[in-house]
Amino acid sequence: MTASPSSSAQAAREALAVRLRHLRKDAGLTGRDLSARCGWHPAKTTRIQKGDAPPSDADIRAWCAACDADDQADDLIATARAVDSMYLEWRRLHKDGMRKVQQDWNTLHEQTRVCRAYVSNVPPGFFQTPGFATALMEQITAFQGTPNDVAEAVAARVARSRFLYEGGHRYVVLMEEAVLRYRTAGSEAMRGQLRHLLTVMPLTSVSLGIIPFTAQRTVWPLEAFYLHDDTTAVVETLTAEIKVKQPRELADYAKAFTGLAKMAVYGDAARDLIRAAIDVLE
Repeated sequence: MTASPSSSAQAAREALAVRLRHLRKDAGLTGRDLSARCGWHPAKTTRIQKGDAPPSDADIRAWCAACDADDQADDLIATARAVDSMYLEWRRLHKDGMRKVQQDWNTLHEQTRVCRAYVSNVPPGFFQTPGFATALMEQITAFQGTPNDVAEAVAARVARSRFLYEGGHRYVVLMEEAVLRYRTAGSEAMRGQLRHLLTVMPLTSVSLGIIPFTAQRTVWPLEAFYLHDDTTAVVETLTAEIKVKQPRELADYAKAFTGLAKMAVYGDAARDLIRAAIDVLE
């Protein structure tokens, strides 16, 4: 697992490493003793204890057996899997295609009452049209070299828009003006996408703010992130999806969102920016 830019993932990884180290010490074993019992090189023990290498399920079971603590193996494995889920590389997530990930996102949104989303590159998935989503996912699939199930993935992503209409969900979205201007799809798909933004803006479940190019920045442009009910932030980087749950970091993302919201324009001013982007495409 590549080193995460999120301290939540790193802190959780280090906490797991500390538990394993304490288990070894409580058993009265040195690192070399444990390595010999497990049948691997001492360097592996060192990497696991420092949090530099994520232990597999088999590693944890061997570690616990060496420490006569088999009863702790299941709990430690569950902890390790939770840590692993905080930082997931897109190529790993998309190894069988993109449909499953899109369905998992739908499950998260179904459970979310208020989603605050900030995007600086493309519209959020729940706002995307089939034409735009197809163009974007074709690009992602080609870049990652993962299986092409774009048609199924697009259907799953577009299905997420139902939460805009079902009630019980609120979407507060901030979008950099650049999102309106980037030619992520062909002209026809881009026009359809921008017109769709105008269509969803009046919904009672939606608040859409656009941060103009000319806004005086108090918060710099950031990577896309989604805050789900103040309990989880999902951050999208080029290579990975990061789930942030640490309260201190969640507070930072909420603070950033508040600052970004103050720079945005809403209502007619936001519509004017969208219409201006459409006019360029005509």
